[in-house]
Amino acid sequence: MNDSRWAGARVEFIIAAVVVLVVAVAAAAMSGAAGVVIVAAVAAAIALLLLRFVVPSSAGETLRLRPDKQQERIISGWSRRRYTVAASLTDRAVYEADLRPALEHILAARLAEHHSVNLYTEPEAARKAFCRTQADASLWEWVDPKQALPYDSRANHRHGIPSRTLNQLITRLEQL
Repeated sequence: MNDSRWAGARVEFIIAAVVVLVVAVAAAAMSGAAGVVIVAAVAAAIALLLLRFVVPSSAGETLRLRPDKQQERIISGWSRRRYTVAASLTDRAVYEADLRPALEHILAARLAEHHSVNLYTEPEAARKAFCRTQADASLWEWVDPKQALPYDSRANHRHGIPSRTLNQLITRLEQL
């Protein structure tokens, strides 16, 4: 009974044992040793049947036995991402609030995975890993965490990220 599945059923086992014991004693009083054997056999059979239906199956077995029902699923968040990219092309505030953090996160992950550089604690090493050419240096300002515009000055910048710059930035992130 040390198995974790049975730990919570200790009280039920005690009650079941007491019930079987009382019924066995009653059967012994009424019909002797033959009654005890019959009652014990019937009680064991009933207990096994009950355990078969009461004890839950494992999660793995449940998943294995469940029929595979493929359903059409809507890609959640896709339209939101699409809107964010489109709005970032025309509005710098949207770029700074939504798209820059996503691109920055991708940059941090790529630097950590492929260059063992932490974008936030090793900014100079991150810049060196990102900027291979002069063109890359012009892209750096769009993802450099230190160059993110403060909230109150975002409205002063009318234009968002140019689409060509965004394409180059995504290409550079893929190459990284």
